[in-house]
Amino acid sequence: MRSNTKTNTPSQRRQAYKTLPTKVSLKDFNRYVKPHLSVGTRGPHTTLSAFQIFNYILEVLHTGMPWYRLKCPVHYVNIWRHHDRWSNDGSYRKLHAASVQWLADNDLLDLFALHGDGSNAVAKKGGLASATPATSTRRAKNSFP
Repeated sequence: MRSNTKTNTPSQRRQAYKTLPTKVSLKDFNRYVKPHLSVGTRGPHTTLSAFQIFNYILEVLHTGMPWYRLKCPVHYVNIWRHHDRWSNDGSYRKLHAASVQWLADNDLLDLFALHGDGSNAVAKKGGLASATPATSTRRAKNSFP
């Protein structure tokens, strides 16, 4: 996250957020990230802090490496379990909503170029009138009258 300084033009705002973070400082983590992550209530305490776990998750997501290649003092499955829990219980959604709200409140949200990800949308020649879960075109055409 950036400081509270407001920039004047949309191009200056775009320059300020050109890259994605690959590591989060402890100060920024405690201020922006930690309030939105769930904490386990049962079992033993983790040997790594949530700050360290979150940075390991960022490293894997940024580099695209397999989880088993992660160099950390605990087994990679423990890091993946935190990632899995935070992604399934809505922690990441809350974090994303809070970060977008923070950008909007500080006049740093730039909607000049908004890109949607359509990588999971099925595109077929002569597309059907409604979406279908069928994977083959033949079954898709036969599944609706």
